[in-house]
Amino acid sequence: MWLNTTVSPFLLTGFPGMEKVHHWISIALLVVYISILLGNGTLLFLIRGDHNLHEPMYYFLAMLASTDLGVTLTTMPTVLGVLWLNQREIGHGVCFSQAYFIHTLSIVESGVLLAMAYDRFIAICNPLRYTSILTNTKVMKIGMGVLTRAGLSIMPIIIRLHWFPYCQSHVLSHAFCLHQDIIKLACADITFNRLYPVVVVFAMVLLDFLIISFSYILILKTVMGIASGEERAKALNTCISHICCILVFYVTVVGLTFIHRFGKHAPHVVHITMSYVYFLFPPFMNPVIYSIKTKQIQSGIIRLFSLHHSRA
Repeated sequence: MWLNTTVSPFLLTGFPGMEKVHHWISIALLVVYISILLGNGTLLFLIRGDHNLHEPMYYFLAMLASTDLGVTLTTMPTVLGVLWLNQREIGHGVCFSQAYFIHTLSIVESGVLLAMAYDRFIAICNPLRYTSILTNTKVMKIGMGVLTRAGLSIMPIIIRLHWFPYCQSHVLSHAFCLHQDIIKLACADITFNRLYPVVVVFAMVLLDFLIISFSYILILKTVMGIASGEERAKALNTCISHICCILVFYVTVVGLTFIHRFGKHAPHVVHITMSYVYFLFPPFMNPVIYSIKTKQIQSGIIRLFSLHHSRA
């Protein structure tokens, strides 16, 4: 393996064959991006400023919102640059860094959803010890563990990208850099880079989902043992928002995987659109879900707007 000395930049791609409507597509995407920034930014602002939300459940929600903001801020500059300004060129170092953050944050999101499931499991199955188990220090350690796991797991395949020679076409298939796109352009043995991500997906994302599912089986078993119907409904209601976020994330993961594996004959624009759904739909929906389903968040938003209105 040798150090890559190629100087030719990669070329990002918007929506092939739809260049005439790129500006209109960019306006729609800009509205979505702004909505994501406002929604997740509002959640972070509320959790930081409202002492009623200084609980483990909302700290994990803040981690989820931060992850969603990270994904959005990582992809937004190149997407809008391609669609608005036709700025397609991107240097190798910048491209590899973007790919690293995109894939790392995807693993982080899965880990945060697992941490939130653990929070609900302790809150419902062991409520008397909830505050003693999930201390602020423990929450911080869980957050650091999730981030470290994701960062270290993605690093090997990204480091190897710097050493590959790229003598094929330099045209990428998206308006942002993805590892699976980059390795298609490499003129080297990419066996490790093909197999390792599969191992990561099975060892982390799939395992996270299985643990989350098992935790909810235990939660459901505990809830069904509660005598009072009102208390059962109250306990389950605290999990609804999290369950919705899990479904949004994993349904998009399955959808994207299905398209890539079995939709080889589908138009290329379908693959591109599905990738945007994967990266934009969960960050867009998560604040909406928690704003609708969580009374504490609703109350915080109402207080925020009431305070703004009274000052005005």
